[in-house]
Amino acid sequence: MRIADIRATTVAVPLEAPLRHSNGAHWGRFVRTIVEVEADNGLIGLGEMGGGGESAESAFRALKPYLEGHDPFQLEALRFKIANPTASLYNNRTQLLAAIEFACLDLIGRHLGVPVCDLLGGRLRDRVPFASYLFFRYAAGEHGEIRTPEQLVAHAAALKEAHGFTVHKLKGGVFPPDHELECYRALAAAFPGDRLRYDPNAVLSVAEGLRFGRAIEGLNNDYLEDPVWGLEGLRTVREQVRIPLATNTVVVNFEQLASNVLRRSADVVLLDTTFWGGIRPCVKAAGVCETFQLGVAVHSSGELGVQLATMLHLGAVLPNLTYAADAHYHQLTDDVIEGGRMAYSEGAIAVPSGPGLGVSLDREKVARYAEFYRETGGYPYDRDPGRPGWYPTVPNERFADPDISVDIRP
Repeated sequence: MRIADIRATTVAVPLEAPLRHSNGAHWGRFVRTIVEVEADNGLIGLGEMGGGGESAESAFRALKPYLEGHDPFQLEALRFKIANPTASLYNNRTQLLAAIEFACLDLIGRHLGVPVCDLLGGRLRDRVPFASYLFFRYAAGEHGEIRTPEQLVAHAAALKEAHGFTVHKLKGGVFPPDHELECYRALAAAFPGDRLRYDPNAVLSVAEGLRFGRAIEGLNNDYLEDPVWGLEGLRTVREQVRIPLATNTVVVNFEQLASNVLRRSADVVLLDTTFWGGIRPCVKAAGVCETFQLGVAVHSSGELGVQLATMLHLGAVLPNLTYAADAHYHQLTDDVIEGGRMAYSEGAIAVPSGPGLGVSLDREKVARYAEFYRETGGYPYDRDPGRPGWYPTVPNERFADPDISVDIRP
């Protein structure tokens, strides 16, 4: 079996409403690149990457001369062909590598008739639990804004009723810390038996991070995620706050993981199958974390069903996955895979059991959402549609006013 062709298609899939975060917003849709790697035996493996457009699609097309005739089983050689570490100083291809690795693992699994998790050591669990992943958001259509503690609790209660979540993650860094602290405490009061986590995307100052962390020490926290920027900032907070600290921003490769082992800044590493360059590097990183008693969780970067399948297969095989995974998935209105969106049950999603990643493309939906992308285009991740002229700073001194309601509905 050899690689014969590589195709990439940009799609935009609607969200229920625009989601706000410390760096800007998701403007009512996720833009993703769906990758298809076709082998000379007719099998097609699927991959996915965040973002899209002509630049992303041409980057995948440019990989064809590197990979045409390559054996998908040769995954280590694939790594050096695409993302040689010295060449990557000038052309970082980590996320391209991840999408191709997903597709090659999918090809191997389809060829052998086994799910990807069996290629990674075999499943230890059949379902992966998820957190609710709560966002402040703008109103859109029938979906109301989320700005106040009351609105946030009502939204969390609806998600818990619909999907069975028992862990709630609040994406912060949008409003002043005191307002978000009020919201976080409201969640704790509303769901006293559930676990909580808070992630302001690293935009608090160290002083604010310390103050917020100390204020929530008595709550039922999983961890405090990226309250401040950088390993040194995290270390300062970790030394003075009695809550595990987590990161998905500054431990995303093995050199950074080594630094965190030598001088611990984060207690929990959130593994992202895209940021780390594939599923296999995440499994390797989890092994290092197991050795040095670091916790691991599965990070979400705004995925559709193809990448969600990679997260599920990763979650299936990690013995030290003691935290619920993140997923924006319940914020989407649809998906591009056959059967539509995967279903939550009791806060978890079943690991696909079919060969390879266990998902297939719905060609009609791929075409529909490719056209939707052509109609709507991309959006600036680091801008907020409700605050023209605003831009993020670290630490963020330009928080939104929680007393002002903004409606950006068309």
